[in-house]
Amino acid sequence: MNGAVSPDQLLAIVSAGESKLVEFKRSAMDTNGLCRTVCGLSNDLAGTGRTGTILVGLNDDGCCADLSITDELLRRLAGMKDSGYIQPLPSLTVAKHAIPGCEVAAVRVEPSRHPPVRFRGRVWVRVGPSNRQATADEELRLAERNLTYHRPFDLRPAPDSRWSDLDLDYARTQYVPSAVAEEVLERNQRPLTQQLRSLRLATGEHATWGGILAVGVDPQAWLPGAYVQFLRIDGPEITDPIRDQKRLSGRLGDVLLALDTILRLNLSVLTDVAGSSLEVRQPDYPVTALEQLARNAVMHRSYEGTNAPVRIYWYSDRIEIMNPGSLYGKINPDTFGTGETDYRNPLVAEIMRHLGFAQRFGLGLPLARRALSENGNPAPEFRFSPTSVLVTLRPAR
Repeated sequence: MNGAVSPDQLLAIVSAGESKLVEFKRSAMDTNGLCRTVCGLSNDLAGTGRTGTILVGLNDDGCCADLSITDELLRRLAGMKDSGYIQPLPSLTVAKHAIPGCEVAAVRVEPSRHPPVRFRGRVWVRVGPSNRQATADEELRLAERNLTYHRPFDLRPAPDSRWSDLDLDYARTQYVPSAVAEEVLERNQRPLTQQLRSLRLATGEHATWGGILAVGVDPQAWLPGAYVQFLRIDGPEITDPIRDQKRLSGRLGDVLLALDTILRLNLSVLTDVAGSSLEVRQPDYPVTALEQLARNAVMHRSYEGTNAPVRIYWYSDRIEIMNPGSLYGKINPDTFGTGETDYRNPLVAEIMRHLGFAQRFGLGLPLARRALSENGNPAPEFRFSPTSVLVTLRPAR
């Protein structure tokens, strides 16, 4: 990634003015406008393969807007990457720079390897120095752009799959409306197969592995380990009696809905009566923490080369959540849980966002830790191995 920019390069960018690769913003108040530009630069409709730049703190004519470039402003700009509103996740860097007589924040945006990129369900492209929504033909061109790199597993085609392996009615009535803005669907009136290709659920005449997980008729026929195994154990040992067991399978959305339900059903709530009317209720585990950690396991697990499920074992003295697959990419034991993000399954993450099971990326673990602390639970314990990640939760004190 060529996110860095030298002072001489910055001066040249400012001198050349706005273009298909450059936009000036006098402030960061127009968050939607900034996100549309990030989306347009990520899509790189012209196929330049070059890094785009947004300079915050300049007027349209390149003159200084006298904006104070604070750390909070830089954090807010960097937060566009993981907000979840731009899908798939954009690749960008943010840095403060000084040019003669002015400070600016430079947002450097890389062309996406997985176009088309959408902001709030709409595909935006740069045409000259402005942004506009892509036409149906432009969107198709982005979707069919030849990629010369190794695709993640969930974006690869599932060999021998056909349209009949996808639940097209569910895709039409449930998934596509959650992923694409309503007016875009009404205006374009494209065939469903073209919409599924645009959303990377299919490529050519085959479903992708992510498409099988999201809208497949029988995802587990293709990926036998793509389910959650839940055990409620009446004791602290795996050999103790099993009180309840469930196999949560089906489409990804079905698995996640069933998972939320079973976690809530198994919570115990302690009630204290103070005086004659006040009741203080404290669950043994906060549901927010359980949901975030369980969803993270589904999102970040390996679906390739293993038939192992995500395992949730609920003992009398702890809960263990195990996902098959080691830490991925730039995430290691030192960066894990700091808000740093990397994705083994970028399409699965996108699908979960569209279905409402991921709000802002990189916040799952911090939210879980905070919920556990506020509820009086010990901090989660993590154990990393070359083939799995295990998190252990202890009940509230």
